[in-house]
Amino acid sequence: MTTKSAPHRLPNFCAGPATMPTEVLMRAQDELLDWQGRGLSVMEMSHRSKDYMAITAKAETQLRSLMEIPDNYKVLFLQGGASLQFSAIPLNLLNGGRADYLTTGAWSGKAIKEAQRYANLGLGDINLVATGKDNNFTDVPVPSDWNISDDAAYFHYCANETIHGLQIFEPPVVNAPLIVDMSSCILSQPIDVSKFGMIYAGAQKNIGPAGLVIIIIRDDLLGQASEWCPMLLNYEHQAEKESMSNTPATYSWYLAGLVFDWLEQQGGVAAIGKINQQKAALLYDTIDNSAFYHNPVAHKYRSIMNVPFTLADNSLDKEFLMQSEKAGLLNLKGHRDVGGMRASIYNAVPLEWVQLLVDFMLEFEKKYG
Repeated sequence: MTTKSAPHRLPNFCAGPATMPTEVLMRAQDELLDWQGRGLSVMEMSHRSKDYMAITAKAETQLRSLMEIPDNYKVLFLQGGASLQFSAIPLNLLNGGRADYLTTGAWSGKAIKEAQRYANLGLGDINLVATGKDNNFTDVPVPSDWNISDDAAYFHYCANETIHGLQIFEPPVVNAPLIVDMSSCILSQPIDVSKFGMIYAGAQKNIGPAGLVIIIIRDDLLGQASEWCPMLLNYEHQAEKESMSNTPATYSWYLAGLVFDWLEQQGGVAAIGKINQQKAALLYDTIDNSAFYHNPVAHKYRSIMNVPFTLADNSLDKEFLMQSEKAGLLNLKGHRDVGGMRASIYNAVPLEWVQLLVDFMLEFEKKYG
């Protein structure tokens, strides 16, 4: 990475688009007008040029290495974000069959709602396995109570619910291929990719800027798309075209590659995972050792990426947010569906920033608790 001195940056706890590594942004700044002496920016390159194809090939190779992706999986770098996959998944995999959906928060809820649209058109059946709605998505329904299908084409769930701060760390044990939304936890800790049929993730949390979605899909799940599936949503077609059926999100793809470079320099996913555990432990310990702050999520499912918390007196929420921003701590307001506060502590958020947040929380409690 660049050896320039880093500019002043404020701690940013935004849920997404989220903090990117300072070193990555500085390198992108250095290369913005003239990429490696070529006299043009990456965003001005032809996506089919030799230089750009080298950028994309390196990014895929690095991601495969970082996640230890087996050879029988295709890796796609597409557009439309994770939300577009809520439609693409049933169009590619349902095909007259039955699919199981587990709802543990807002994003898995949106996924099943979108899939049901295709079931209503006669393309298959959608089965709600279980929902955590009754406990306000603070816990995962007991697996023994799940209504699992015997012959599901796939089982869909969201590994980390960004809004509710709930994370499923171990993949569910089912007979169907697991399809998982990892938008807000991909690359945050080691996982066994071979346990999944398909992993998908929007880029704007741990991968890079918005505009890109990464699909990691097992080969045997390709070629099953409904005749109604649009060409650009067809995973087999995109795999054949190496994610370039049309002009891709070229600059987002390039920046993702720079993030992969940065991750390798941090020691890889295992190393960053240890740091993420430290950050989460520091913040949760502060909350748990206080009568002033509270996190409602069952301990077993507490997210290490998104930490929502409330104050004992919610009339102080506005004051907390105003003073935290004045102290240089950005984007701590909770999602409107949950309220309170939320600190998103993705890979690029250093431990020092979490310490600054904790210090502020303790001072605020002394003053108002």
